[in-house]
Amino acid sequence: MIVKQYVKEFEKLGFGMFVHFGIYSQLANGEWVQSLHGIPAEEYQKLKDTFCPDVNWAKDLAKTAKQAGCKYINITTRHHDGFSLFDTCGLSSYDAPHSACGRDLIREFVDACHAEGVIPFFYHTLMDWYHPDYEGNFPKYLQYLRASVEILCKNYGKIGGIWFDGMWHKPDADWEEDALYATIRRYQPEAMIINNTGLSAHGALGHPELDSVTFERGKPQPLNMEGAPKYVASEMCEVTCDHWGYAREDLNFKGAGQLIRELADCRRYRSNMLMNVGLQADGSISLMDRAIFDVLGRWVSCFDEALHEPEPTDIPIADKPDDFILRKGNHYYLFCYHLPMSADPNVALHSDAQYSSAFSLPGKLLSACWLDNGAEVSFRQEGEKVVLQTVPYTYGRSLVVRVAKLVTEA
Repeated sequence: MIVKQYVKEFEKLGFGMFVHFGIYSQLANGEWVQSLHGIPAEEYQKLKDTFCPDVNWAKDLAKTAKQAGCKYINITTRHHDGFSLFDTCGLSSYDAPHSACGRDLIREFVDACHAEGVIPFFYHTLMDWYHPDYEGNFPKYLQYLRASVEILCKNYGKIGGIWFDGMWHKPDADWEEDALYATIRRYQPEAMIINNTGLSAHGALGHPELDSVTFERGKPQPLNMEGAPKYVASEMCEVTCDHWGYAREDLNFKGAGQLIRELADCRRYRSNMLMNVGLQADGSISLMDRAIFDVLGRWVSCFDEALHEPEPTDIPIADKPDDFILRKGNHYYLFCYHLPMSADPNVALHSDAQYSSAFSLPGKLLSACWLDNGAEVSFRQEGEKVVLQTVPYTYGRSLVVRVAKLVTEA
């Protein structure tokens, strides 16, 4: 099996930001608003005449992602409505330079990512509601698609990858994948190539040139790569509420605790988590989304050491199916869920309960501490069997998933 180094490096990123942004953001009704609400094309396309994001939108976006601990940002360079945030260099006038803002927004995005030290990734739709050849002359449309992808690969320097979406709309069509992926490889030999399977085929291996499978809004699982020609990574994408594009009337936000658990679950199988934000019309992040990313960032800052380099293990933990252990050399990282705290029983649930965890480690355990504050964790060891027993939280501290660092003899 071939193992590409850039794929292994992608796995180490751990946490990224997904960004849905386009002229649909002005309607504040999700990214599928044109199709699902039956807006006539000529009416919808006029939205480009009022589309003018703030000049600092990309800088704020990249800074927010960096503060949240995101190592990469994947942005919708073109979504299903066919409008491009990048300069299509004459392929179409339905792009940001021909909109009210008159600017190449992807250039601004890439520059902002570089300034903050995060890696730019490009989402690009495969299905297209705008281009007439998508339904009328599919082989000709594929030429337009490849020419668009070529621009993205040529004009913005080194990128982290291209993330496709929408092949599920025409599952039986010949998408000429060989030619599409060859276009990317010609200019970006180490770019991740990802083709989202949507909600229908979690973890499915696809074309041999693909570098990662997807788990859209689903819990990652170990990959069965038996017979696969090369090693592939995995990634789960998630929304803060029910929509990818900004929707003003979507109030069904997920709790930050749930999203923290999902991020930890991803790392159990070395899957990255791509957490979405739908930008508002001016390119800004809504207050709720900003707050969620702030909380996620505070958690990541506590446990960053455990989220990138350590590898999964198959060490079982007695009576705790949610807990798991990652390893880097002689350092082990125990991810602990459902922890109690020390408090008056009239104030906190499960107060003064002990946390006990039993598992086996090779070699003598030298130390155990909570990674977030360095506090020691009590343990005893008999042979390879280790038992941790402690009160994890004092009142005033609750981290959803807490990570203990265990160090054994080298």
